[in-house]
Amino acid sequence: MIARKGGSGKTTLATHLALAAHLRGRRVMLADADPQRSASDVLKLRQAEGPQVVETAGPKLFALKVAALRDGFDYLIIDTPAGPETEVCHAIVLSELSVVVVRPTYLDLVAAVRTVEILHRLGRPGLIVLNQAPFSRTGAEPPLVRKALDALKLLHVPIAPVTIRARMAYQEALSAGMSVE
Repeated sequence: MIARKGGSGKTTLATHLALAAHLRGRRVMLADADPQRSASDVLKLRQAEGPQVVETAGPKLFALKVAALRDGFDYLIIDTPAGPETEVCHAIVLSELSVVVVRPTYLDLVAAVRTVEILHRLGRPGLIVLNQAPFSRTGAEPPLVRKALDALKLLHVPIAPVTIRARMAYQEALSAGMSVE
């Protein structure tokens, strides 16, 4: 998960994806490269078995990927920090797919432009996930969401067909080390 801006929901999405894959019988390693170590904190709360979590940093990701492949993990999900470009670049270079997490706000959209520029510069594939979007009312997307999706289309990176809505369940489940599933 990548985004140059904090608060976009990278850790929440990374943790839920890791748990979802684990619940489907996949061997999952979650690399917590964010110095806040929030993903690690969440997975330590689990009463049941879960994805393996490793606290790491950008320069150590290559060795971690090699170890994950050698040890037969199906997925390595990397939770990146919002900070320095160099930390994010380590993850982008090693990833088969970088998921750009964006909320439908002006500041997130501006940060997404910078994040996608890195993807293009490095020639790496990405997918944009619109996160924490307000619910549609009367069957139509709120103007905030429509405008965000229109702006994101200009970045020439595929946009996930599903928008993640602002739901407390995503936050509450993590407080118990669980997934929304």
